[in-house]
Amino acid sequence: MATPVPIERIVQELEKLKAEMDAGRLKHSEYDQRLARVLQELRERGVDGDRAKVVAALDDLSKRGVITPGVREHLENRLGLK
Repeated sequence: MATPVPIERIVQELEKLKAEMDAGRLKHSEYDQRLARVLQELRERGVDGDRAKVVAALDDLSKRGVITPGVREHLENRLGLK
């Protein structure tokens, strides 16, 4: 099995996507494509972090507006948190 993805890396990837969207460098379809790649990697490799750490990271990302409620729900479903 592949090495799990550190939660910190997931946070960085999502922050990068948000910054690129805000700067107008990504269209919505490109954002969706790149988010799908992140989710695919998570599905294949899993997350290196316990449930509390993952939920805390998602709470922070949500609070800062990095992810929308829909993206958060999608991540929670993919990570088996719901």
